[in-house]
Amino acid sequence: MGTTAELLVRCLEHEGVTCVFGIPGEENIHFTDAVARSSIRYMLVRHEQAAAFMAEIHGRLTGAAGVCSATLGPGAINMLLGVADATTNSAPLVALSAQVGLNRIYKESHQSVDLVSMYGPVTKWASTVLSGDAVPEMARKAFKLAEAERPGAVYLAVPEDVEAAAVSPELVPLELNVPRPDEPSPSQIRRAADVLDNAGCPIVLAGHGAARAGASGALVRFATELGLPVATTFHGKGVFPDDHPNALGAVGFMAHDYVNFGFDQADVIVCVGYELQELDPARINPHGDKRIIHMSRFPAEVDSHYRVDVGIQAELGRTLDALAAGTTRRFGVASVGDKIRTLLATELAAGSDEGFPVKPQRIVADTRAALGRGDIVLADTGAVKMWMARLYPTYEPNTCLTSNGLSAMGFALPGAIAAKMALPERRVLAAVGDGAFLMNSQELETAVRERLPLVVLVWQDDAYGLIKWKMQLDLGRDVSTEFSNPDLVAYAESFGARGHAIGSPGELLPTLRESLDSDAVSVIACPVDYRENLRLTAMLGELTGPF
Repeated sequence: MGTTAELLVRCLEHEGVTCVFGIPGEENIHFTDAVARSSIRYMLVRHEQAAAFMAEIHGRLTGAAGVCSATLGPGAINMLLGVADATTNSAPLVALSAQVGLNRIYKESHQSVDLVSMYGPVTKWASTVLSGDAVPEMARKAFKLAEAERPGAVYLAVPEDVEAAAVSPELVPLELNVPRPDEPSPSQIRRAADVLDNAGCPIVLAGHGAARAGASGALVRFATELGLPVATTFHGKGVFPDDHPNALGAVGFMAHDYVNFGFDQADVIVCVGYELQELDPARINPHGDKRIIHMSRFPAEVDSHYRVDVGIQAELGRTLDALAAGTTRRFGVASVGDKIRTLLATELAAGSDEGFPVKPQRIVADTRAALGRGDIVLADTGAVKMWMARLYPTYEPNTCLTSNGLSAMGFALPGAIAAKMALPERRVLAAVGDGAFLMNSQELETAVRERLPLVVLVWQDDAYGLIKWKMQLDLGRDVSTEFSNPDLVAYAESFGARGHAIGSPGELLPTLRESLDSDAVSVIACPVDYRENLRLTAMLGELTGPF
């Protein structure tokens, strides 16, 4: 005989789980002990929120559900934000927590809260394991739902008496089955081809679904053969390389950016793996008058600015190839594309400016220069995300990661740990504002303890920079946005990491290169000149189109 906890761990092994991120508690000691006796690594973290962020990034980078674990009550509640972030960012995740025993779950009791009701609205499925006999079916359902399109989070609560209960040795994990993507419908391909054949100025928008589907090669073939300009969402960055002559860059900035003028001129939008949580469609189709071809693994959300002419729910790579073969039209990329790329390149070149504090453009340019095409940068939520997502040239999918569905702060450092574990051959950098950094900076200890070399680049302005920026835009002033910071070099060194303070613009790039090439955890504090924020939005506001 074994316990429910041991059976659950066998099911996790069967699903291919290699790591569980979490913090144990007295109500799930049997589960933690069973993991320690298995082939699965238990990654002890310093906050359950960080555990969920780590599981989310593992899921985004591998396509296999990341797993996080917490005890009941406050532990499970701490984990909730990262779980919600995974669902809104379409990342597969399975969250497990303890719960009070069945002998007291029905009444007022110490640390007893209705966790399933909390998790239900932010997961694809949330349930309680009421019997050890149900574990094989519930575990298989959890991973199948988490990883199936559209991926997201699943939550299971395990009461402490159920966890420790004996189960039959005849119970075994269920056979894995992975749904195969549909082939594109020939009739829908013909309808989509008819829309393109009659288009005047079509444009492609590639989103997160294209990155998950591994559709980058097919997207490049499609756009190149038909001569179409391609923009990406923030989550889609890199699925179409920014150095391709048809690339327009990323759309999603809070102002009417260069890339938006490409949509202003378009009469047809070919959406490839785009999800509405990535970008309000009113930003690219303000009058609701553009014809839309929706390619995805699931039907489009209903929105008055996203009225789909043709929807194709199928494997994206084969859909793109079929549509390219089915249409007779070939387009020349409009001159607006050349102008957009020139403007972005000119703005990035401003990174040579020698002013101090360092201009955001220079931080972006030096970050790009220090990292290889396949290295990974995680841009935390805040002003740093706005600058990185719109300006950082990206060449491969999932190499510039943001939280864009929920836009949660504090995910980048925990996410960098998970990225380095999932892809140890890649160099990993977390680009964070000082506000976001201090939210989960305790995970420096986790990275040092686990000997995971990575770099944390802190854009330091002693304020919540993005909120300050938006207040200044909307109110003409800002309130309650500024704070003080510890000595970030000494703070990093207190955890056993290396600390660096940038004192001039010329110090940044060599410090980045040295840190990325080392085998240590490094924190680089770089003062940033956010006076550029208002200058940027003022400059964009003066632009008129078409160019």
